[in-house]
Amino acid sequence: MEEKHTHVDMQSYYDQFIDLLETMKKDNPKYVEAFHEFFKETEKPGALDTKTKELISLALGVKAQCPFCIAFHTKNAIALGATRQEIMEAAYVATLMGGGPAIAHLRYVIDACDQFGAK
Repeated sequence: MEEKHTHVDMQSYYDQFIDLLETMKKDNPKYVEAFHEFFKETEKPGALDTKTKELISLALGVKAQCPFCIAFHTKNAIALGATRQEIMEAAYVATLMGGGPAIAHLRYVIDACDQFGAK
């Protein structure tokens, strides 16, 4: 009997992260506002463009084994024009530093690429 692969719902991870921020905002709006400002300042174009910074963040998410980070930064990278190949190469660099556990998290990257429409 052939086994079928069950894909991971990366939109759910993305939505859960956004929901978490909204919940936190109710309890501590200044904390979430500070986090958003830090995010915007860090991700704005400088010596590196924003797409490159999202790819770095994605790679760090793979290394940290964080499916929420992988969903968030893959979706953002695609929105900024990152190709599937660019996303996968960033993730492969993470596996160089993270070994087997990081390789296992490529499942999330592949599913995020598929679900968020990476070309």
